[in-house]
Amino acid sequence: MTLFLTDADVRAAFDWATSIAALRAAYAAPMDEAGFPPRVMARSDGLWLRTLSGVMGDGSLMGGKTIAASVRHRRASYLIQLFDQETVELVALLDGNAITGFRTASTSALAADVLAPAGPLNVGVIGSGFEARHHVRALAAVRELSSVTVFSPNPNSRTRFLEHLADLGLSMRAADSAPAAVAGADLVVCAARSSDERPTLRAEWLEAGMTVVSIGSTLPEQREVDTEVIARAGLIVADQMDEVVNDTGDMIAAKQTGIVFADRLRSLGDVVSGRVPGRRSAEDIVVYKSVGGAVQDLAVAAMCVRRAVELSIGTVLPVGINPVAK
Repeated sequence: MTLFLTDADVRAAFDWATSIAALRAAYAAPMDEAGFPPRVMARSDGLWLRTLSGVMGDGSLMGGKTIAASVRHRRASYLIQLFDQETVELVALLDGNAITGFRTASTSALAADVLAPAGPLNVGVIGSGFEARHHVRALAAVRELSSVTVFSPNPNSRTRFLEHLADLGLSMRAADSAPAAVAGADLVVCAARSSDERPTLRAEWLEAGMTVVSIGSTLPEQREVDTEVIARAGLIVADQMDEVVNDTGDMIAAKQTGIVFADRLRSLGDVVSGRVPGRRSAEDIVVYKSVGGAVQDLAVAAMCVRRAVELSIGTVLPVGINPVAK
């Protein structure tokens, strides 16, 4: 039988700590490169259809996420499908809207946990939307946060950010500029792009030992950090190596200016598994660059399905897709 989870079902079943634990296990497991191929995008006249697919390394599930979007009408739909690897039965269908935000922040929190210095963290956040708020909640689930300082251009947005997160009981304040939000931080979260795609984080604001999480540049035309951030980084960790290097505006711009970073680039899986160290020295600036990937969607979706079953959430479909002999 196939379980269907609506967006509301997913939100009810989701848990930050459990999500981060599921991602830690997924990234620590051996990954077959062919099991997680590059995403595919079909485009036509203001429409695009993006597909991410993968086979989990633990032998449990395989599946994919399909995103249908109309740029002209500013609308998108997200569908996640999960299949049992042994029986190839369709285990679940999920509205993937909330999972997309949840898995991004959960993976960033995992990366921050293995890359940032030990102990409580002072966090500077550039951006105040749902991604920025999600990141603070995810980080609070895995590390102690001494303080959170946020900047976005709109003062009302900064106020709403603080109001949305008041239940966490953290020491939080709004800054009047991006440099002020970054000053003194152990961890800098970039969760906003400027309207003209100029970088929102500049290397001159960074201090030795800082860890940077950059999630907002996932396409060639998008920018979030300036090229000197990449030049100064002692280590660059990517969730999807090939896509981060070749498909993000930040890394494309760095290459175009002659910055060589191949010797400083590592995969998140290598760091989480312990195959490579997350930080060579306390003085290093470390950058985590994320574009998102199927392993994140599938790990978090599977976690939501498990919790939904435990909590009796969701709808069992009266019909299904029957596997056929081939």
